[in-house]
Amino acid sequence: MNRTEDSGADAIVLATLNARYIHASLGLRYLLANMAELGAHTALREYVIGQRPLDIVEDLLAGRPRIIGLGVYIWNVEETARVVALIREIAPEVIVALGGPEVSHELDASPIAALADYVVTGWGDVSFPQLCRSLLLGERPAARVIAGEQPPLDSLALPYRHYTDADIAHRLVYVEASRGCPFRCEFCLSALDKTAWPFDPGRFLAEMRSLHDRGARHFKFVDRTFNLSVRSSLRILEFFLARMDDRLFLHFELVPDHLPETLKSAIARFPPGSLQFEIGIQTLNAEVQALLSRRQDNEKALENLRWLREHTHAHIHADLIAGLPGEDIGSFARGFDMLYARRPHEIQVGILKRLRGAPITRHTDAFRMRYNPHPPYNVIATDRIDFATMQRIGRFARYWDLIGNSGRFVHSMTSLLGDTPFAGFMQLADWLYERTGQTHQFAVDRLFDLIAEFLTAERRIPEAEALAPLARDYLGSGQRGSPAFLARAPGLPVPMRRTRRAATVARQDRHLRD
Repeated sequence: MNRTEDSGADAIVLATLNARYIHASLGLRYLLANMAELGAHTALREYVIGQRPLDIVEDLLAGRPRIIGLGVYIWNVEETARVVALIREIAPEVIVALGGPEVSHELDASPIAALADYVVTGWGDVSFPQLCRSLLLGERPAARVIAGEQPPLDSLALPYRHYTDADIAHRLVYVEASRGCPFRCEFCLSALDKTAWPFDPGRFLAEMRSLHDRGARHFKFVDRTFNLSVRSSLRILEFFLARMDDRLFLHFELVPDHLPETLKSAIARFPPGSLQFEIGIQTLNAEVQALLSRRQDNEKALENLRWLREHTHAHIHADLIAGLPGEDIGSFARGFDMLYARRPHEIQVGILKRLRGAPITRHTDAFRMRYNPHPPYNVIATDRIDFATMQRIGRFARYWDLIGNSGRFVHSMTSLLGDTPFAGFMQLADWLYERTGQTHQFAVDRLFDLIAEFLTAERRIPEAEALAPLARDYLGSGQRGSPAFLARAPGLPVPMRRTRRAATVARQDRHLRD
């Protein structure tokens, strides 16, 4: 667990369950920063999913708080519900307030919301502290559901001083230069926003300067549309270029079809391993885009992807969503192949999720959308893709992450994919599942041996042609094992070694070899 602010017994505890320890909650730190006079009586607790709910509850109740506020998200709602149920049994006098996207919409169908005393929907920066003030004065609001107030951004206290030195040293530092999104993509909760709201650039960069002075070198921007305002984007990029060292690493979400020359010029100045762009392509089917109110110039987006790959050192992570209304597997395959041809370092194949409150629900009946009733609410069938095929795509996505996105198989991908990348990899995915019955927990050496078997026995590629590039991949990835296929590989190559930049994660570093 992580204790960010701890003054012994506290009246209020802010808590959430993160997906992993490395993730530090920006939302909780915003709440803490805006507690004003209550800040001295508020503690922040962070846990990870996988911890025992009883242990979490024991820690939450150790200081005998009067109020516990919990951040609820799609990835932690089931575990958080167990925590809340235990609090209700062990300490029913403690007031439990929930907030976050998973409890901001469709509350009648939310089991966890029924367990809570109060639910703050939407923005909680101002509304949660107001609720706490009333509760501590003994004035309990009559309404259980409190609509979060959206204040002017300039009135909010910024949260960055609540990253501890330990956070900076060991965890991702999440930051935001803006909130909201002007686009209306119906699969996203940002479709409910009216626009994007920027923080004052001078005030924001002063906070970044403070974090940098304290040693922060890995900044993950959560802005939905970092490059929407080119002037603001340039100012931020120039700020970090002036402080560039061999540990600095920046992550941004980029609008794919909006990359003017001034922005290109700045991006091209970043050295290898310092910059990552997450680029949401989502679909390249123009009819599906129109159906979902998504505005995207596909030709320009693909052109920009090619330019980024050929003229910059940025690590490119592109997203595609399978299972969208109106898209069949043939259309998705064509989109995948077009995207792969632009050679992003990673293609994240995601399965559509029905986020609570997202407008995509209006298509449920017309396209016979069937969703998993349990988190993460992934689509399991549509009128265009049946359940069995959706399962195959899900396995494709998992294997692609293990193989295509891992950076370990740079020289073997041509043999694995052939002339039609999606079809070629789907053949591998089907074979792997039939051969092993698993999609997780592959030892690296075993994965290499399985791919060697697939290339030689299933694809019938001559051993010398198949195994030489695979051996080069294995040795170049830094593995030190002895998979069986290496004994048959002709003329083992000299391992390719790199000195890894401290701020670059291993998978990104492997991509720098290509």
